[in-house]
Amino acid sequence: MRALTFAAALIAASPVMAQTPDAAPVVAAERAFAADAPSMGVAGSFNKWSTPDAIVIGGGQVQRVRDAYPDGPRPADEPLLEWWPNFAGVSRSGDMGFTTGGVQVGGRRTGHYFTVWLRQPDGAWKWVYDGGSGASAADVPGAETEPVILPVAPPVQLVPPVPTPQRPVIPTLAEYSMTEVRRLEAALADEAATDQKAAHLRALADNGRLYVAPLPPAIGREAFAAALAGWPATFQFGPTGGGGASEAGDMVWTYGEAAWTRDGQARTGHYVRLWQRQEGGWKIVLAQLIAAPPPAGG
Repeated sequence: MRALTFAAALIAASPVMAQTPDAAPVVAAERAFAADAPSMGVAGSFNKWSTPDAIVIGGGQVQRVRDAYPDGPRPADEPLLEWWPNFAGVSRSGDMGFTTGGVQVGGRRTGHYFTVWLRQPDGAWKWVYDGGSGASAADVPGAETEPVILPVAPPVQLVPPVPTPQRPVIPTLAEYSMTEVRRLEAALADEAATDQKAAHLRALADNGRLYVAPLPPAIGREAFAAALAGWPATFQFGPTGGGGASEAGDMVWTYGEAAWTRDGQARTGHYVRLWQRQEGGWKIVLAQLIAAPPPAGG
């Protein structure tokens, strides 16, 4: 992994793809996934549309989807789970995408989902991460509306060094980008340990979204600042626990453990972030915190 520490240059270059990729197939996959839930139920639809190693985060746990939702017919008493995309995007290489939007259970709006999708070798889309946030969905646009689309990242190209006996392995764009983001997340964690609001404001993209329960999604700098004021002043963020990067190295998703104190009570959970390489460098375009259930008696 020492080969990943080289000082590479990032320069403007010709597009990685002949045409700018379209997020429409990702949105269509999300809608098809949601359309299967009424008949197949949560377990059936989640297993059909995910990769075998896909994860879900909830209840304080990171689990493989097949462990969290053993496949089977929909139970007769299972409440109807519905969701729809409000915000979506795709990587410049067209192999990674995401959607996020409102969720309702039994007809009652309960929060937001966030799904990360990967295009498979056969061209189909399968998701690799799904997790919910308690941010309010009361006033978000409904399923009949089209989602806001995140602009595709500007084209960049990694200029690698010449291989040498001491550095024979040159990282891919995805590997290099994942290393960059891990470094940025470590810096964010250091700052968040003393001032999480400043740390997040520095890292969030102007066109990103932030989920702070029970508030509605924060969109824009003023909304970010107001929402972050509702979180504890500090967080202890663990190192990046997992995630992945696009082939073009322009989009990275990550997750890891988090700890904080609220009202004198120690709490834990997980952070999930989506990073995009923008004109000014790497920025967070979506951030959520998934809290574990409070301690017994809390």
